[in-house]
Amino acid sequence: MTKRVAGSRRDRGPVSPQGEPDLVVVGRVGRPQGIKGEVTVEVRTDDPGARFAPGATLLTDEGPLTVAQSRDHSGKLVVLFEGVADRNGAEALRGRVLQVDALTLPPLEDEDEYYDSQLVGLVVEQRDGTVLGSVVDVLHLPHGDVLAVDRDAGSELLVPFVRAMVPTVDVAGGRVVVELPEGLLELSDAPAAPEG
Repeated sequence: MTKRVAGSRRDRGPVSPQGEPDLVVVGRVGRPQGIKGEVTVEVRTDDPGARFAPGATLLTDEGPLTVAQSRDHSGKLVVLFEGVADRNGAEALRGRVLQVDALTLPPLEDEDEYYDSQLVGLVVEQRDGTVLGSVVDVLHLPHGDVLAVDRDAGSELLVPFVRAMVPTVDVAGGRVVVELPEGLLELSDAPAAPEG
C-alpha cells in the first residue's frame, strides 16, 4: 500500500504566530480547455466536489480564485474561475497551485495520511538508528509524493513516500524510519556534476 500525504495535498505548516493560515494544496491548474476561459485541474484532494463547487474560493500565491463552475470532461476536472473570460486568461493561470486553509478540511481518518507540516522537520533514520538527516520538504510529483531529506553533509536525499521505503512514520516521536534500496544513499552522497 502506498503511503500518501493527505489526499496528496500540500500544506505549508501550522498556523504561524503571525496568524498565517495552514495551507493545503487541493489542485494545480493545467492547460486551457476551449476558448471560454475554462482550465483543466490536476486534482489533489479526496473531495473535489466540495473543493471545486461553484462559489468555493481557492488560494494561490497570486491571490484568491473563486470557482464559477466546474464539470467532469472525459475523466478530467474542468473549472471556470470568476473573471476569466477567454483562453488568454485561462493560459495565464496555468501552473498555479490551488490551496485551501486546513482549518476548513475534515480531520484525517486514514492512518497513512499526513499533512506536509506533520512530516517536515522529522528526523530520518534507518532501522539500525543511523540518522540520515531531516525532512525539509514534501514534493508532490506526478509519479507520487517524495520526502526531501537534508543530509548533514549538505547533500539532499529524495525518498519516495511509499510504505516499502518509509515503513514507519512516528509523528509524536519526531521521526521516520526508512529502508532504502541499495545504492540510493550513495547517490545522495555523490558530488554534484559541475555546471557548464
